[in-house]
Amino acid sequence: MNHRVVLASNNPGKLREMTQILSDLDIEVVPQSAFGIDEVEETGLSFVENALIKARHAAEVSGLPAIADDSGIEVDALQGRPGIYSARYAGPGATDADNNAKLLEELEGVPEPRRTARYQAVIVHLRHPADPTPIICSGTWEGRILTAPRGEHGFGYDPLFWVPTHGCASAELDPAEKNRISHRAQALACLKQALAERESAGRL
Repeated sequence: MNHRVVLASNNPGKLREMTQILSDLDIEVVPQSAFGIDEVEETGLSFVENALIKARHAAEVSGLPAIADDSGIEVDALQGRPGIYSARYAGPGATDADNNAKLLEELEGVPEPRRTARYQAVIVHLRHPADPTPIICSGTWEGRILTAPRGEHGFGYDPLFWVPTHGCASAELDPAEKNRISHRAQALACLKQALAERESAGRL
């Protein structure tokens, strides 16, 4: 039986990554745009809160189970900013290039050893809007912020995110490799296991 799940995001990069990573499960990921669902205001103060807000909204409007991701980058020299504001760091309607430029400006003059950072991802799954026991999974990817963008793959802050284990920027990684090691990949691996357990128990 194929299970349809609405993805509470209009970000094509997230849809592409999630669809690829979940491709071996019996789940069809449908973007919320297919139901005419607009982005909901993210009023939470944490990745978990914002992911739940987005998932509840998408589940309520679509009538389907929902998956939502809230993710961002934390920079130590900026006391964890941009954090939950990563997608709109340079202001409402900011592009990835705008956000990257602002981050570089904020870090101007900060030496390499102090440019440590990490990507965080929280992914939630709700069976329905009032699900009292949502699945909540998280992943962390450690790295450093470069002084200039590199690479053509990925999205978000990937051109500035140096991956020490691979000696390159995230945007220089093969997409399949990124989908194996990234913060979102870690969170989705946790989600896949939890969904499989629920399916075997007949509670998906």
